[in-house]
Amino acid sequence: MFSHIMIGGDDLSVAKKFYDAALGAVGVPEGTLDPKGRLFYRTPTGVFAVSVPINGEPTTGANGGTIGFACDSPEMADAWHAAGAANGGTPCEDPPGWREGAAGKVYLAYLFDPFGNKLCALHR
Repeated sequence: MFSHIMIGGDDLSVAKKFYDAALGAVGVPEGTLDPKGRLFYRTPTGVFAVSVPINGEPTTGANGGTIGFACDSPEMADAWHAAGAANGGTPCEDPPGWREGAAGKVYLAYLFDPFGNKLCALHR
């Protein structure tokens, strides 16, 4: 559905600590920095990246935006949530759990990353 997602982050060492932990909990390999200083997480199903904004302005979270990471089980979503919260993330919305809606029954866990980007671990 997408080729990549890139978000802003003012401190890539903070971003790497958070995303290595949170994405590592769902089986994503550790991120790597490219020669331009951008942080990349590559999987067979997509690329996620963090970069200092190229316009020199401070990073801001996407107001109303959410980036979702697929999980194989509720336990994997819980591990993602716990790892992210322990490494600079802030829990938001309702606690992790099952929700019923137009998309059917899904297990959701939400965090803000250290830069205010809203993230979700989802098991369907």
